[in-house]
Amino acid sequence: QVQLVESGGGLVQPGGSLRLSCVASGSIFSINSMGWYRQAPGKERELVATITHSGNTNYADSAKGRFTISGDNAKNTVFLQMNSLKPEDTAVYYCNVMGNVRAFVSEAYWGKGTLVTVSS
Repeated sequence: QVQLVESGGGLVQPGGSLRLSCVASGSIFSINSMGWYRQAPGKERELVATITHSGNTNYADSAKGRFTISGDNAKNTVFLQMNSLKPEDTAVYYCNVMGNVRAFVSEAYWGKGTLVTVSS
């Protein structure tokens, strides 16, 4: 099976920074894109940022200018550098992979989530 291992979450003060990491492993043939989503209490899960295998990126408006997504294709790893964090960034952050376990079959995979809390 495909497994996503997330790390980097924790408690940080407003204005601080965190770097999230996600490593994909298991029976995966190829990865089309990787990304980060988040879900705050009482809210729906929302996109934060995505990056394709070719390096194209997409950001939510709330993340632009503060967050940077990057990846290492050779290691099947994606990062999310978060700067100037605000209390409203508090959420569970989920790693997402769009990949193929076999040719011509694409599926979405999710990590278990890592909690980011921005508070003084």
